[in-house]
Amino acid sequence: MAPPHGNDVHTNRPGHRRTRRSVLAGLASLGALGAAGCTRVATASGKGGGDPLERLRALGVVRLGIAGEIPFGYIDKNGQLTGEAPELAKVIFKRLGVDRVQPVPTEFGSLIPGLKSQQFDVVAAGMYVTPDRCEQVIFADPDYRMPDAFIVRKGNPLGLRTYADALRRHARVATGTGYAQIQHAVEAGYKEDDLVIVPDQVAGLNAVEAGRVDLFAATAVTARLVAQDSAKAESTEPFVALVDGKPKADGGAFAFRPTDTRLRDAFNAELHELRRSGELFRIVRRFGFSKAEMTTMTAKELCG
Repeated sequence: MAPPHGNDVHTNRPGHRRTRRSVLAGLASLGALGAAGCTRVATASGKGGGDPLERLRALGVVRLGIAGEIPFGYIDKNGQLTGEAPELAKVIFKRLGVDRVQPVPTEFGSLIPGLKSQQFDVVAAGMYVTPDRCEQVIFADPDYRMPDAFIVRKGNPLGLRTYADALRRHARVATGTGYAQIQHAVEAGYKEDDLVIVPDQVAGLNAVEAGRVDLFAATAVTARLVAQDSAKAESTEPFVALVDGKPKADGGAFAFRPTDTRLRDAFNAELHELRRSGELFRIVRRFGFSKAEMTTMTAKELCG
């Protein structure tokens, strides 16, 4: 779910119609929320902007950039903001003295540009921490660590359990816009131009069900949740992809503007306390996360 490239932009292939299924019915409200939530916010720091945390406390609200991806950050069927990152943000910002959170939906590839142009205050989308991204934003420490998994046709007729399997079987691979799985597939031997890039996991599931591709690559928790109600598709067992010949499970975290170090540090302090108390896992487990996906990795480690 996090791209290997710094620009976070990939071209969608034609012929992959995006539809809405019951598992993501709440995403229908994204357009209205996006129109309401995209007004730019005042500068959080720097000349004339004041202290970012004090500004948010004074406003009483923090704007969260989300990408409409279950289970990381999305609008549910009742039109309410939820997901692993937003629910964690609600708790942490409440502890920091900011009572409300407001979603600002956008495409995943627009999250970092939107943050930098002050359309929202923090990215709350389970974004993977990568060296390229660390040159553009600053991250809190990861709140989870995640292997990959595939969505495949029911019964997994091609026996696709790793990228090596997919390459050997000449499988048609799809993944999402800006996903880290792009890099994982390329590392396994695929050419990036041969990958089918779709807008989101719903489009990926649709492509597998319709037989347009053989698999959709995503995080393990995304694959589990999206495929669980499908009559035609299923998720594979989680596996760790190889990057530079070494196993690599990515860590996801909240992203902040580089000038907002005090806000990031205050957020980090509360995050660490939630981890120590066990509250972090209690918050995220209802979104399909397991204890095996909790982590003590730091952003500094992942930024390299």
